[in-house]
Formats: sequence, structure tokens, C-alpha cells
Amino acid sequence: MRTVAALYIDPRGPYPRMEGVECWDEQRDARTYCGPHPVVAHPPCGPWGTLRHLSHGEARDCAPLAVEQVRKFGGVLEHPRGSQLWTACGMPLPGELPDALGGVTIEVEQVRWGHNARKRTWLYLIGVRDHGALPPPREPTHWVSGGRVRKDKGGGTIPPGIKVCSAQQRRRTPKAFADWLVSLARSVG
Repeated sequence: MRTVAALYIDPRGPYPRMEGVECWDEQRDARTYCGPHPVVAHPPCGPWGTLRHLSHGEARDCAPLAVEQVRKFGGVLEHPRGSQLWTACGMPLPGELPDALGGVTIEVEQVRWGHNARKRTWLYLIGVRDHGALPPPREPTHWVSGGRVRKDKGGGTIPPGIKVCSAQQRRRTPKAFADWLVSLARSVG
């Protein structure tokens, strides 16, 4: 089994319990990872996402460094849809042609892997042979939103019967999603 490095991860998440995964969290300082394994990178999204104005104290430099690490060792970087990291680092948007390094971006919804909200996510892939078929669509039970207002960030209302995710629920990575990301990194050729 090929070893994969999981970078910028939550030590309480699924990665520390996965076989063949070398974990690099804040304590181990993922910024110092220098190979040789392909990576799954989950850099802090707060400084780059749509709610960046609420982000305080998160290391803004981690995400561009994670892009460099994925470009150097291959693998996948995960960030919320619409992250400004893509523009800052010159990564292709979903549906665009690959970049000079062969990197492509796909958009997925983490609800397909068991998240309780749709949680639209961009994945930047370098060297991944094939991402395969995605799990079937599922209906979310929760909404990713900030605050208690019954409107989403686009001004639309949150559908009736849908709960708003807590901050902890928003951050959570489903085990099945982590397994899939690790399999993508293992396929780097």
C-alpha cells in the first residue's frame, strides 16, 4: 500500500485512524512537509472562503504553501467552492483546461460521501490518474450557512425542514470522503 501524507488536518478527524496515512497537523507543522509521498491537503479555508471577513488568526500562508506541496508531490487539495486561493495561485477553475503542470479542478458535493450538508467543494488534482465515478447524489439534511438568519448567503431562503450546520459540522470531513481523497493521492503516477 502506497503511503500518503495528509496535510493540515484535524487530529480528531478520520485521517489519524487510516492505514498508510502519514498525518501532518498543526502540532507536527504541515508547512514543513517536504516529501516524498503524494498528499491530501486540507489547508485552512477561512482566509480564502466567502466568509473570510470573519476569519481571524488562521494562517493565510498555509493554503498557497499547500498548493506548492500538491504541485511538487502530486495529490489533491480540498477547499470550499469559490475559494479565492484558485485565483491567487493560478489554478484552473472547474471545467477549464489543465494548468501547465497538468492540474485540474473538479467540483464535488460532500453530501455524496455522507456529510449532512451539500458542502460544495473544489478539488485541485495533480497527477491523479482517474477520479472514477462519484457516489450517487443524496439530499442534504442540513445547510452550510453562517449565523441564524433563514437566508443563505446568496439572499435565498434556506429550504423548509433543513437545519443549519454548526461550525463543527461545517468543518467535519466524512470518513468516506477522506478514504476517496486518499485513494486519489495513491493513484498519482
